[in-house]
Amino acid sequence: MKNALKVAFLAAGIFTFSQSQAKIMQQDSSLGHKIGRAAKKAGHATAHVAASGASAIVDKKYDGKCGPHGETVYINDQSHYYYIDKKGHRIYLKKSQLMDKPM
Repeated sequence: MKNALKVAFLAAGIFTFSQSQAKIMQQDSSLGHKIGRAAKKAGHATAHVAASGASAIVDKKYDGKCGPHGETVYINDQSHYYYIDKKGHRIYLKKSQLMDKPM
């Protein structure tokens, strides 16, 4: 009986000590938002690189002209002018919207 009582007191002491040493963990509520933003940014960059690479291989590059913010302009097989935005989307332009490339 003495041994059982000693084991019970030892277990209670260890349990109490471990609970007193445990720290409450603060959760960062903005961590999920930061991860989401970083993933979205990486996805847009990947899409931009993929679309630019595909356009450079398949379509002709229009030399001497650029998009509204200095983007490279491509001409597809239907003679449509377009550039690739930051998100990897094709933005089609009219011929009147093309700008001269700065020298």
